[in-house]
Amino acid sequence: MASISSPAQNWLEQVFLLSQRRSTLAVEARAGLSTFLVMAYIIFVNPTILGDIPDSTGATLPSGAVLTLTCLAAGVLSILMGLLSNYPFALAPGMGLNAVVSLHLVGQLQLTWVQAMTVVFLQGLIILVLVLTRFREAMMDAIPISLKKSIGAGIGLFLAVIGFGNAGLISRGEGATFSLGNPDTLGVVTFLFGFFLTLWLISRRVQAALLWGILSATLVAILLNAGFGNQQAFGGAATIPSSLVGLPQGLTGAEAIFGRLDWGFFPRLGLLAAALAVFSLMLTDFFDTMGTVVGLGEEAGFLEQDGKLPGIHRVLLVDSLGALFGGLSNCSSNTTYIESAAGIAQGGRTGLTSVVVGLLFLLGMFFSPLAGIVPKQATAASLILVGFLMMGVLQDISWRRVGEGVPAFLTLLLMPFTFSISNGIGAGIISYTFLKLAAGKRRELHGLMVAAAVAFALYFVLSA
Repeated sequence: MASISSPAQNWLEQVFLLSQRRSTLAVEARAGLSTFLVMAYIIFVNPTILGDIPDSTGATLPSGAVLTLTCLAAGVLSILMGLLSNYPFALAPGMGLNAVVSLHLVGQLQLTWVQAMTVVFLQGLIILVLVLTRFREAMMDAIPISLKKSIGAGIGLFLAVIGFGNAGLISRGEGATFSLGNPDTLGVVTFLFGFFLTLWLISRRVQAALLWGILSATLVAILLNAGFGNQQAFGGAATIPSSLVGLPQGLTGAEAIFGRLDWGFFPRLGLLAAALAVFSLMLTDFFDTMGTVVGLGEEAGFLEQDGKLPGIHRVLLVDSLGALFGGLSNCSSNTTYIESAAGIAQGGRTGLTSVVVGLLFLLGMFFSPLAGIVPKQATAASLILVGFLMMGVLQDISWRRVGEGVPAFLTLLLMPFTFSISNGIGAGIISYTFLKLAAGKRRELHGLMVAAAVAFALYFVLSA
């Protein structure tokens, strides 16, 4: 056995530098499993967000195909991150990014799903160019930290709105108005059970609390459905399929959505509106990645004295490929997950942790029939609680400073109230730029911020 395992151990040592990072194969495997468990909720949540809203043609993305491609993208990109960067950072379709695609691009701008995913692909291509030219860091520096944080928190509010809507507790009327819904009793029972169970698990610091909450609520929905026979309550879900294991969907056949692109969003929206749609998604993707990477690097002790992460260029390169691959596979933009901290807490210090995560996601491709079991009420609690967690960054904003507080406030309010990510970002950028100019602090404004403010002003005038 020693002669067989020795070459493999040598290869792992050469690629991942296990001894140099003071880690072992067993530690990295355990760390990878931990990260996967706390990320695995995306397998069920992503089909809910992307498959629940019909586009302008009335089409929806098939949930089984979205589940398969969510696992495929997360698997391939996590493995790639591990091999290229040698950091324990895993990727999957980003929460918040999928909300932008679903609510803004498809729901508000009325793009087809394929056109919306082409926007994701294009912004990924642009980010890739910016990474290769080392310009991405300059663009990041242009946007003030207060706006970065408020954009993320605003998207968190969006996720909470989706969750309450899926639970049946609120309903959306004409435009962007909301009212108390008239929920089905079985759906509300399922949601409340999942919500309070997940809260209890989080308070007990149970790993994978969101995943266990989804699975437990699904079981309750199945029992309620069997007991009362109310198929309409769960939209045809909460029923056990003939098989839990099946061949991956979405790659071939009638439900094939992988590799489909449609550039028709340019004539549909017009050049300015299309450019701003791409720009808005880029901003969200930018800030989500940079904050996550720095936070994970600090948690693992990778940061240098000046706060920089060694080899961040490779991390950003793989992350930009995540947007490209996410658009191509029609599962939304993939990004580095903050949940990677779970594996880091278990001692994961090399890219082998990410490789283990990726292999587990690839295994999940063969469980696509599970997508039809999980009702949206079972994932609603996770959406609300993820939204809550995204609000935590607001404590870092100086609310007493008008120049920071007002733009952040407008960003937070206008996103859910106008049901538009772009409106919130635009209001924040315009008000921040105006307040800096009004205070005579022109030198503190980056040229890219001024350009963005002008572009959003034109956007609001032309779309009025």
